[in-house]
Amino acid sequence: MLLEMAGEAGDGRLAVGRLSYPDLLGQARRAAVWFSRRDVANVGLVDVNSEAGPIALFGAAIAGRPFAPVNYRWSDEQLRRAAERLAPAVLVVDDPVVERLQGVEGVEVVARDAFLAELAGVEAPDAPADETDAPAVLLFTSGTSGDPKVAVLRHDNLVSYILGTVEFMGADEDEAALVSVPPYHVAGIAGMLSGIYGGRRIVQLPAFDPEQWVEVAEADRVTHAMVVPTMLSRILEVLAARPEVQLPALRHLAYGGGRMPVPVIEEAVARLPHVSFVNAYGLTETSSTISVLTPDDHRDAVASADTAVRRRLGSVGKPLPTVEVEIRDADGKPLGPGDAGEVWVRGDQVSGEYLGVGSVRDGDGWFPTKDGGWMDDEGYLFIEGRLDDVIVRGGENISPGEIEDVLLSHPSVADAAVCGVPDTDWGEAVAAVVVAAPGAQIDVAELQAFVRDRLRSAKTPARVEVRDALPYNDNGKLMRRLLKAELHAGG
Repeated sequence: MLLEMAGEAGDGRLAVGRLSYPDLLGQARRAAVWFSRRDVANVGLVDVNSEAGPIALFGAAIAGRPFAPVNYRWSDEQLRRAAERLAPAVLVVDDPVVERLQGVEGVEVVARDAFLAELAGVEAPDAPADETDAPAVLLFTSGTSGDPKVAVLRHDNLVSYILGTVEFMGADEDEAALVSVPPYHVAGIAGMLSGIYGGRRIVQLPAFDPEQWVEVAEADRVTHAMVVPTMLSRILEVLAARPEVQLPALRHLAYGGGRMPVPVIEEAVARLPHVSFVNAYGLTETSSTISVLTPDDHRDAVASADTAVRRRLGSVGKPLPTVEVEIRDADGKPLGPGDAGEVWVRGDQVSGEYLGVGSVRDGDGWFPTKDGGWMDDEGYLFIEGRLDDVIVRGGENISPGEIEDVLLSHPSVADAAVCGVPDTDWGEAVAAVVVAAPGAQIDVAELQAFVRDRLRSAKTPARVEVRDALPYNDNGKLMRRLLKAELHAGG
């Protein structure tokens, strides 16, 4: 086990919060005994980031039970339905959640503090776990209708990812990673595993708040962090309002979990020139990252006058050496450089498996991501978004992201989203919803001309709406389907 290796080599350094690596290993072993005393199939978590998360994660693994973190922001009905799907299970929950989950058949609910208190009286052996191909983590995907699918990540999927990307105990003793993505997100799982195996001290922010993120990063001298694009945008707003805050300890900032607008990362690189930025693209079903745009890639793209090199700032870099990536057409035929299609991936870290469904990989182990994209001549991967988000205008496929980047480069625009709406002549027309920058006014005709000058008329939004905010889900992803439905309903 990753934690067993780190716990035995952790030389007393802190792991999570007040827990040293040996402390965390001891707590996980006690949790494993506590879980094993219950006749349950799964261990669930409904909590913000806290010490209970990693203890339950590793404790469940040692006990041979899958760990299932659940979105604490869900409604009572959604939470209860998720709990029913995990039964028989024990759920460790934040105090306010206890009453919300009472009475679900086959589910034992225990408050976080009570769970941690009970571990103090548990005697735990040093016996290691050995089920490397068993399910380790169950993650509910962010479905837009009905019950979300549950992705199954096995021990060998997760270990393959960690061993291929992290140097064991390679962190310096002064390194600290700030975890602010929620524990029910694959980035939260991967961030915890990476930090533990690398020997880095992990600082947890219970839930993301940009002001608190900046304050904690400064006070705890955070050196490493991972955020989603919307988080980075809000962090930059705080830093712009507080120019005295430079975050000098911050060395490495990874981002992923959604498409990063080029203007946002350009601003980040300019505002934090001492920071190494990494774009990490992956999916829940691939155990996190499968492609990386490195710090050198960022620097080269920002400094280059070559259009092809500069364009790579909008890419997700090159696939990891441990995975294979192909772009395929609708018939499953591999495409060459520059041709857009669906992204397929294969490798030991790729699960492609869902609870109650099984694997959706093909006979050769390839997983269809349902993301559209293409690769350039040097192997850099460009993601155009979900395939069903592509706008088909007069038979031409148009990527919303390209138009959004142009809109966001306009000084009057703070946020933007583009999608297709029904059109009698063209099948679909381009529609844009924008949020005005503070103190700015949106001139729709001028904004349309701005896009037309930089792209062309076919990609110019025929319809532009101005709103106070765009809809995002709890993971910071734009809820494009909801926006599209609202635009359709509005005519």
